Amino acid sequence: MPRFDCVLLDLGGVVYVGDEPIPGAVDAIARLRDAGIPLRFLTNTTRTPHGELLGMLRAMGLSVEEEELFTPALAARQLIEKEGLEPHLLIHPALEADFADLAPGKRKAVVVGDAGQGFTYDALNAAFRVLDQGAEFLALANNRSFRDGDGQLSLDAGPFVQALAFASGCEPVVLGKPAQPFFQAALDSLGCSADRAVMIGDDVESDVAGAMAAGLSGILVKTGKYEAGAESSIDPPPSRLCADLSEAADWLLA
Repeated sequence: MPRFDCVLLDLGGVVYVGDEPIPGAVDAIARLRDAGIPLRFLTNTTRTPHGELLGMLRAMGLSVEEEELFTPALAARQLIEKEGLEPHLLIHPALEADFADLAPGKRKAVVVGDAGQGFTYDALNAAFRVLDQGAEFLALANNRSFRDGDGQLSLDAGPFVQALAFASGCEPVVLGKPAQPFFQAALDSLGCSADRAVMIGDDVESDVAGAMAAGLSGILVKTGKYEAGAESSIDPPPSRLCADLSEAADWLLA
């Protein structure tokens, strides 16, 4: 019998790096599905729109349904629509598709994701001025770094979110991991309680510590952005440390 009733999976650094699946990852997901374990994919990726990300996963050989993929951009859109906000976007141009056709809002909200080369002084200063005028502050993610397509670490959205928070004195509402509501939304879609769920990730802070703070178990894998000794940087430590997703699946199904 599987150890948990459902499994939440990070994508970048766990399932793939760049455009290439990590060896054994696609097979590991197939084995979890074959065992009847419901899955949800939770990513803090904010450079790729939801539909394109689904297509990329399917091209890798993964069968992923639209409702199984949770992204911060969709969470932000739902909040914007619910609260009647008008977004000032500081995001990657590709992600603008996830914010298309929104109705005019009653008040402004600065939305920050991984804008990549778009993090210019002018763009950051424009966002700062909107915040200074009383806008809401929505951070799609607060990650420090990610493993880029060239195999090296690159700056993620977090450093720029923190710069704006410092300059404006505004605390951002973080919509991706490690925010508890992000994990809870995935659990609610499955009807699974946190104590019967596990999160698998390569980011010891956002993925593992965030999930454990939300009541889940957390498996840290030594792929993606993992660096030696990262498991010792959080208290309590990860529920399990595995070489990769394949080894994590072995343990979950043992």
